[in-house]
Amino acid sequence: MIDQLNLTMVNWARAQFAMTAMYHWLFVPLTLGLSFLLAFFETLYVKTGKEEWKRITKFWMLLFAINFAIGVATGIILEFEFGTNWSNYSWMVGDIFGAPLAAEGIFAFFLEASFFAVMFFGWERVSKKTHLFSTWMVAIGTNLSALWILVANGWMQYPVGMNFNPDKARFEMVNFWEVLFSPVAISKFTHATSSSFQLASLFVIGVSAWFLLKKRHRDMAKKSIIVASVFGLLSSAFVIFTGDEAAYTNARVQPMKLAAFEGLYDGETNAGLVAAGIVNPQKKPGDDQAPFLFEVKVPGLLSLLANREPGSFVPGINDLVYGNREHNIMGVAEKIEKGKIAIELLRQYKDAKKENDMERADSALANFNKYKDYMGFGYLNSPEEAAPPVGLTFYSFHIMVILGTLFPLLFLLFLLFASKDTISGKTWLLRLGILGVPLAYIASQAGWIVAEVGRQPWTIQNLLPVSVARSNLTAGTVQTTFFLFLALFTILLIAEIRIMLKQIQIGPDFSGMPDNEI
Repeated sequence: MIDQLNLTMVNWARAQFAMTAMYHWLFVPLTLGLSFLLAFFETLYVKTGKEEWKRITKFWMLLFAINFAIGVATGIILEFEFGTNWSNYSWMVGDIFGAPLAAEGIFAFFLEASFFAVMFFGWERVSKKTHLFSTWMVAIGTNLSALWILVANGWMQYPVGMNFNPDKARFEMVNFWEVLFSPVAISKFTHATSSSFQLASLFVIGVSAWFLLKKRHRDMAKKSIIVASVFGLLSSAFVIFTGDEAAYTNARVQPMKLAAFEGLYDGETNAGLVAAGIVNPQKKPGDDQAPFLFEVKVPGLLSLLANREPGSFVPGINDLVYGNREHNIMGVAEKIEKGKIAIELLRQYKDAKKENDMERADSALANFNKYKDYMGFGYLNSPEEAAPPVGLTFYSFHIMVILGTLFPLLFLLFLLFASKDTISGKTWLLRLGILGVPLAYIASQAGWIVAEVGRQPWTIQNLLPVSVARSNLTAGTVQTTFFLFLALFTILLIAEIRIMLKQIQIGPDFSGMPDNEI
């Protein structure tokens, strides 16, 4: 149970972490995708020996460096917040959550940081092949960083490879490989990175489209568009595949999230997929109101996508909250009851250990092990708490899907007209290319909202509610740091945009500057 003052602190801590994560994610996808585009551009330079490809690489590398630096700063603050605002979480899962973060620092960040200096400053100091190798290592390193962080996040969504230690009240890792190769971790990594490749491709196309509209650096812009369009098309195919796989994984391990982003309250056989709709804001689990004010459905498609089986049953929010005996789904009320038993048995076990009554301790522990999987539910106040915010999850998911479906068409058009060398005259398309940059960021942010809001109220799915993961801080303390970080991140974002725009206006013509000043 959690009182109102602590609930206020939890909500502010949630808001602060969400704000920090969303600011950080403004920088990450461009870093992930642009790093590989740099490697492609420089590979073309080394293979052809043409200085124009070197100039193209240097221009995009400068924008990459600006984004990379500010992204690192926001990421460090994000990791610190686990200790400041979520100390109970850090204590209970530090043995598991800390392992992939440590691996990220030792293997991935060290790799990208080591080669970054060679890549950025070593143009005339090392051979072409050595410099190209450094650029590829930075690309691999940045994406390996994402791997380990997404493995940690994937474990929070689907906790595997661990056991609960009743003596220390901690979750401890027992199988590292099960954590690393969790289906949720794999789908999160592949989907997040491929969508980041898509975003970076749109960024390169948008900037290049601006050059063409301004009738500047046309050759550079056209070449950049062709490479980015090919990369974007390939990435889009992978985004669709990994997105489908992520939804299938959600159906198996996070059915409540799947029901939320589809706005599905009552489970259906041969369930239809909602292509578009307006959620009824008054709708609550268990009531008789219609879930949508307006909806467009594709009959039977959700059952096929969720279960790979036409006509199969897909549970809805009401089934998962209140139970469905026909489909062997236990209701949350029963889980709460078992969770409270688990909490009480754990208390009895600890008391018996303190009193050195080992017979009573062994009995309590044996009974606790029967109920421990439901312990997290014991901290919920009502079954309805187990349902995430449906409206935000639904709209975020559908914005992501709709935009992600349109982006491949944009890549195809740019590739078609750029290949025919008629892109300069397509003013309407160039303007769409510029518009594609903010739309890519909206789609990327929407994806993370789906992932994180869709699993509420859990910090660790079904095991640790957010209300229990918090630190023992006052709401005022968290409010103060919230506004401090908001101001800091906003300043950093404005600084990046201003520096980026200035460098874009300067363009790729570095002929008047020595290499060591570029």
